[in-house]
Amino acid sequence: MLLGGSLALTACAGGIGSHADKAPASSPVASASSSPAAPSASSPSPAPAASSASSAPSPSATASSSAPGTPTGSPASSANATAQADASAAANASAAKITFSPQSGSTGAGITGATKVTVADGTLTSVTMTSKAGGQRVAGTISADGTRWTPDGQLARGTQYLISAVATDTQGRVAAANSTFATISAAGSFIGYFTPEDGSTVGVGMPVSINFDKAIARGDRAAVQQGITVRSSSGQRVVGHWFSSTRLDLRPQQYWLAGSHVTLTLNLDGVEGAPNVFGVQHKTVGFDVGRSQVSTVDAATHMMTVVRDGKVIKTIPISAGAPQHTTYDGQMVISEKDQTTRMDGASVGFTNSDGKGEYDIPDVPHAMRLSTSGTFIHGNYWAPKSAFGTVNTSHGCIGLSDTKGGKDPNTPAAWFYNHSMIGDVVIMKNSTDKTIQPDNGLNGWNMNWSQWVAGSALS
Repeated sequence: MLLGGSLALTACAGGIGSHADKAPASSPVASASSSPAAPSASSPSPAPAASSASSAPSPSATASSSAPGTPTGSPASSANATAQADASAAANASAAKITFSPQSGSTGAGITGATKVTVADGTLTSVTMTSKAGGQRVAGTISADGTRWTPDGQLARGTQYLISAVATDTQGRVAAANSTFATISAAGSFIGYFTPEDGSTVGVGMPVSINFDKAIARGDRAAVQQGITVRSSSGQRVVGHWFSSTRLDLRPQQYWLAGSHVTLTLNLDGVEGAPNVFGVQHKTVGFDVGRSQVSTVDAATHMMTVVRDGKVIKTIPISAGAPQHTTYDGQMVISEKDQTTRMDGASVGFTNSDGKGEYDIPDVPHAMRLSTSGTFIHGNYWAPKSAFGTVNTSHGCIGLSDTKGGKDPNTPAAWFYNHSMIGDVVIMKNSTDKTIQPDNGLNGWNMNWSQWVAGSALS
């Protein structure tokens, strides 16, 4: 999935010693098409979300994966047990690999000839493309050999589109994937795509994140930022921070107060964002902040403590990143929720000598994204139950005990998934890794207030 228009990798990303750690941090804007925090556009239509792949047509897919081994023995034996568990879980993975162009989360796609869906080692069986704003279906054609789909005509400008594709491999195993992207606005205009969604309810950590489809010139950022206001019924002061020429996030000094209502106004019509490029949006949207939930994961004790409205409501055994693939420390915000997702290590550089992923697990349950680069907190059914609360053996994600298929509501992973929402905060501590970068996901809370304010064009 993509956050803020940059590529969201599809596998668990660790920190120290991990290939994924070398991937550039992406701008946040949460989520996949199934997530309530999928970015929205204002005037025309909404945009960025993220691509995902799953072994069955789940609402969205992405990937990240923990791979716990055994809780006893040497690091080498744990690593071996982990590899065996991964291989066992991946046994039924479809070989079909679906690819989208433009990349999911893109905000400046061309309207003619730029869009296609392809599959390697498989055959496309269905592709559905719709506009997000009105749900209008886009007609398209699958090639005679079943390896490529393209729309039949020209797309609309400044519009967000959703694509869902399904393919099978030679053994009949199904793979599915979803993508969201937005087409470019007219040459002389720019559009800001925002998250969270109008009318949504989010956790206390959810910032307002705006991704522009064209770069905003440094000299014009103050005027653009002045045209964007965020007000809360709590009265909290909200300040914007420019992470790049295309991304502006806004938040208060502390988390939003539970139960507050937040209003975002985009008054950008006629505002110059670059030489001869002007805004076209004039819109007001709002979202509600739900109860306060902050969960703290301790890599040293292998436990997570869930605090809601100031009271501990649950403690859950976990397995975090192994020594060679540690989990980032710091405050992370849930930006996407997927009931089931495919996790392929190859997408973040975890590969074997044959170039295939160290793991490819087609049905990871209860997955919640914490970073653009691929950190998730998710269910794990393939590890020994004794691993949770005892040892850290994942590739960088936070694993919770689960069952295959995720149908048992009594597992720790199911409980946490069902009691979490987009915008909830997960704090990782006592990992040997560095603190996650503020722009890697919706994680600006890892900047102190003075650093945050220094990134405002109005300060």
